[in-house]
Amino acid sequence: MTRRDRARGLTRTDVLVVLGLGVFLLAVGVLLASEPRAQARRVVCRANLGKIGKAMFVYAGDYDGALPRAGGPTSTWGLLGNNWSAPDRYTAYGVTPGTGEGGKASISSCFYLLVKYLDMPPAVFVCPSDVGTSPFRLADEDLSGLPRLRDAWDFGLDPGDNCSYTCHLPFSMYALNQASDPNMAVAADRNPWIKSPAAEVDVTRYSLFIPDFPPYNGTIETARRGNAISHEEDGQNVLFLDGRVTFERRAHCGPEHDNIYTRSTIIGRGDPMGEWHCRA
Repeated sequence: MTRRDRARGLTRTDVLVVLGLGVFLLAVGVLLASEPRAQARRVVCRANLGKIGKAMFVYAGDYDGALPRAGGPTSTWGLLGNNWSAPDRYTAYGVTPGTGEGGKASISSCFYLLVKYLDMPPAVFVCPSDVGTSPFRLADEDLSGLPRLRDAWDFGLDPGDNCSYTCHLPFSMYALNQASDPNMAVAADRNPWIKSPAAEVDVTRYSLFIPDFPPYNGTIETARRGNAISHEEDGQNVLFLDGRVTFERRAHCGPEHDNIYTRSTIIGRGDPMGEWHCRA
């Protein structure tokens, strides 16, 4: 090589190759750096769900084994709306005074019973991976007029902004209690098919969900459509009736593949598919 060739230095192609390699290494570095953070958020989320589970079982011990269930004995699912700050339970749930019949209550209002009666900190109900969700504060609610958290009946007017978790639908003939199968899934990360601070309702999402085992014979990708959005569809932290909390790669993780996010359409047994719109 001549002295002139050596003095020419890097060519344009060389520079582009080096820049491309640098961008690739940077992307890999960011990915590797974010993975530990994602794992750390899952650990915190799992710990929160474990605390919620312990409180649910303490509550059940005071109510003949029944897990937290807002409303009255015949209440159906429904958001409380402006009634979240009502002066009494009859107005809050719309139940008949004296008998407690009728009315409606939501999943989040069931969780709020743990704040109201067991003094659970609202921050425990927020998963750090659930983007846009923040701990409930009375001061953030317009015209709440409530002096204490225990005076409320839900996590504010928009409880989905302050609660990251869902639980087994208690408003049905198959509501769980402490005597149920210990392998039943009790609660998990936010339902992926309902509105959240991180995403609007996607009506096509459920139609794209297909379990990846016979007789459904879906793929890994179609099965992932049933996983929590907060954990990038990798899976969800799930609380089981025996108290354990594990990160499950599939939402249909209970006995007979019962799906934590849907209501069974099969009488007397679990359902991997079920009806999605009933567990918000």
